[in-house]
Amino acid sequence: MRNKLKQLMNKEEGFTLVELLAVIVILGIIVAIAIPAIGNLISGATTDAQAADEALVLDAARLYRVDNPTASEVNEYQLQEAGFLETRNGEELTSTETGRTITFDTNGRATFKE
Repeated sequence: MRNKLKQLMNKEEGFTLVELLAVIVILGIIVAIAIPAIGNLISGATTDAQAADEALVLDAARLYRVDNPTASEVNEYQLQEAGFLETRNGEELTSTETGRTITFDTNGRATFKE
């Protein structure tokens, strides 16, 4: 019994240097693959958010046109003042910062002015 206990006490198990290096290399490969993928997700989300914002502004402009059929163009400040567009991130546009301008063609389609 005493010998068996001594053998268990002397038995040291652990990871070898080669095993630890293999794990570090594998983790490095995973990180090298994951970082660009995360970057692509972030840029894709930003692009999608911008497209959604543009669609929202154009929809607000179309609603404005329904109430003001003679309007040939409108800007984001006018849409906010008329109540068709809410403030972005709590920041209201001022009359000097009118935001983007939207023009209407003869069919009533709204597009951003270049």
